[in-house]
Amino acid sequence: MQNLNTVVSEKRINLTGISLIAALAGFIFGFDTVVISGANLPIKELWNTSPLFHGFFIMSMALWGTVIGAIFGGFPTEKFGRKKVLLSVGILFSLSTIGTALATNPYSFSFFRFIGGLGIGISSVVAPIYISEISTPANRGKLTGMYQF
Repeated sequence: MQNLNTVVSEKRINLTGISLIAALAGFIFGFDTVVISGANLPIKELWNTSPLFHGFFIMSMALWGTVIGAIFGGFPTEKFGRKKVLLSVGILFSLSTIGTALATNPYSFSFFRFIGGLGIGISSVVAPIYISEISTPANRGKLTGMYQF
């Protein structure tokens, strides 16, 4: 029979690992912001867009998606559950990554950036809630705080 301390230790490792994976959604938010800022000028030169169109349309689409995702992300979370929605967010991130990599014009690029923004906004709502719900009261603050790393 397993020792009680061994069982508790294994559950703690699993809980920390699951929380770390869920917290990667916060990392993706920051990573996306950094990557697009580095690609700003090459994208502008590639499609020869005006500064207004480039700034207010192409570069801001992910932010608009983030706002909309954060505002409306709670509805599917309540209906389908945190875990399923987090998995769906992974699909949105994947679609956004593939779509922006294969984009042939600024409109399709912006569309896929918007999809990625939706994923970021939804994950900003869901990930901290999911982590706090699976955590024990003793380590809830520490594990939920991992989202902000």
